[in-house]
Amino acid sequence: MIRSITLNSDDERINYLCRNDAKLAALISLIGELTFHVRGSHFESLALSIVGQQPSVKAAATINNRVRSLVSSVTPEEIDRLDPEALRSAGLSAAKINYIKDLSTKLPRQEIDLALLPQLEDREVVEMLTKVKGIGQWTAEMFLIFSLGRMNVLSLGDAGLVRGARWLYWAENKKDGNPLAQHAQKWSPYCSVASLYLWEAVNRGYVDSGKTVEELVSG
Repeated sequence: MIRSITLNSDDERINYLCRNDAKLAALISLIGELTFHVRGSHFESLALSIVGQQPSVKAAATINNRVRSLVSSVTPEEIDRLDPEALRSAGLSAAKINYIKDLSTKLPRQEIDLALLPQLEDREVVEMLTKVKGIGQWTAEMFLIFSLGRMNVLSLGDAGLVRGARWLYWAENKKDGNPLAQHAQKWSPYCSVASLYLWEAVNRGYVDSGKTVEELVSG
């Protein structure tokens, strides 16, 4: 089951960010209302995150759809029953097949307890998930946002977020350092919400527009 969360000017999280960061407030004004989806099945989310680690979003979506077509539902039991050759035909590399099989076998052995994850602190979730082959820091952070709906996650190594922040704060970012880390304190405890708007700035082409956020807002 997928849960949708809509962010708009009536939301206290949005108001908090706008009060604390004028640049981000301008971006939020430009983008307006934003809806994101929190996935219900933790195993499916993790399995498809592993599968979807591809050079492009389009390639990831294609292979995810192929994997879904092989099973009635993406569960540990269904994945474990799949012949590796079927997964290879869907476009998975030998390493990815090993990773997804590792995840599906760790659950029955209770090495990973997905039911426990919502009760854990963010740091504990990352520690548990990164025990699985093929799940690194970034994948665990995406799980925190898009599967657990955690509101204060900032993936400092995410290339899209770094690009978005460098564009938004371009005048300030002539010095060295990660622009995300430089602004995180202003966004906390809603770093995930700030991240969603930075990703959207990339998705809509604002980052590559050659214009500042103020120029785009003024039209």
